[in-house]
Amino acid sequence: MKKIIGIGGNLMFDAAGMFPGYPRAYVNHDYVAAVKAAGAVPLVLPVLSDAECVERQLSVVDGLIITGGYDVNPLLFAEEPHKLLGETLKERDDFDLLLIKTARRLGLPVLGICRGLQILNVEAGGNLYQDCSEDDKCYVRHWQGSNPAQATHTVSILEDSWLYSIFGTKTETNSFHHMSIKKIADRYKAVAWAADGTVEGIESVEGPFAAGVQWHPEMMHRQEKMLALFKSFVSKT
Repeated sequence: MKKIIGIGGNLMFDAAGMFPGYPRAYVNHDYVAAVKAAGAVPLVLPVLSDAECVERQLSVVDGLIITGGYDVNPLLFAEEPHKLLGETLKERDDFDLLLIKTARRLGLPVLGICRGLQILNVEAGGNLYQDCSEDDKCYVRHWQGSNPAQATHTVSILEDSWLYSIFGTKTETNSFHHMSIKKIADRYKAVAWAADGTVEGIESVEGPFAAGVQWHPEMMHRQEKMLALFKSFVSKT
């Protein structure tokens, strides 16, 4: 029987049309396509605030993906908003935090993608650069702006890590982020870095398996080496 992978959802608000401001539940379809291509059943989990509902959501899945989206609210790591901070959404932050806590309690494997990596780190007590410009070492272009399936920079990977078992010591990735990890939480270790030292991958050192990547492998899943990441994650469930 195929495994079921829960995909944490997002909220968007119509900017125009018949119902300006109208909220819609969604995920980018590449998440769904990547999970299906990896041999599992994708199940989109809409944003909810009710803990009982979230536990019921997760009771029917074998693994969880925390997706990209809004910036993480810096108040969650005791910082005031930087002038370059993008749009945040409390409902999304609350939902992701609840998903992570519940998944850990239920023993579910978790994969965080882009924002997903960031919120995994924040939930465990780490913090973030609110913009890559805050990091004096940062010089790589981390927001490529277009061509989402195209790799635009390299990532070096620590041996004896989960990511190493998939990619070896180096891979090429796309890049669509302006926040990044500053202090990594004790629950995780950094296992992958861009050439400027920006953390591109983390893995749990305690508790159920959890990992995060700063790039968007779902947008590159039509390439076999990136689809291998999702296949490997499904095998963890």
